[in-house]
Amino acid sequence: MPDLPPSLSAARDGDIAVLRLSRPDKRNALNDPTVLSLETFFTGLPDGVRAVVLAGEGRHFCAGLDLGELQERDVAEGLRHSRMWHSVFEAIEFGRVPVVAVLHGAVVGGGLELACACHVRVAERSAYYGLPEGQRGIFVGGGGSVRVPKLIGASRMMDMMLTGRVHDAAEGQRLGLSHYLVEDGQGLATGLELARKIASNAPMTNFAVMQAIPRIAEASGGNGYLTEALMAAVAQNEGEAKRRLRDFLEKRAGKVEKDG
Repeated sequence: MPDLPPSLSAARDGDIAVLRLSRPDKRNALNDPTVLSLETFFTGLPDGVRAVVLAGEGRHFCAGLDLGELQERDVAEGLRHSRMWHSVFEAIEFGRVPVVAVLHGAVVGGGLELACACHVRVAERSAYYGLPEGQRGIFVGGGGSVRVPKLIGASRMMDMMLTGRVHDAAEGQRLGLSHYLVEDGQGLATGLELARKIASNAPMTNFAVMQAIPRIAEASGGNGYLTEALMAAVAQNEGEAKRRLRDFLEKRAGKVEKDG
């Protein structure tokens, strides 16, 4: 694993890497060294890692920007700082492997922006979501104005920022901020289970899902269809894809079944 500061801790479980935000005394608030080290981690994953689980130590996932980082910046400095966050979170969203975020307690401000850069989100009942930037006299700067509206709509994001509205875990699940809602204490086990399922997929298919689907969703119809066709052709040409298809056709692979 890459060398990390004390604010992050990482471990490996087979082909799964588990990364934890490790500033529980600060509610895992993000300072610049932590954000930059997120990029170091996600761009330096060892070979053989096929999925990442991202979680937070203590009672919270992440309470956003460490307010100790707030300082007077001129426009150019503020622009560069925001673009640094963009670069880091893009390294997660469009990185090498899918990321499962395990959310509990505060998922607020930059913490919500970080969660939305992940591919699958598991929320415990204790999770709650907020965008307090409006009350702080600032604006989102970690890609939230792009990613959050894709999940809940621009008008709901405006409501959260204008009024300070906080959504609990159940409401966040209904709105689309999380994919799975589990009882407190079950998030990490669920996240690991999902990560193992993801890791069992053909790597090229996972890569195609991560890289192509968000871009196809933003493309015009014709461009989207062409991109899909190109990606489908690339994926099915991989040796592992051919093997899996043969296994299915020759009755060696299970069929799709509904759990339970």
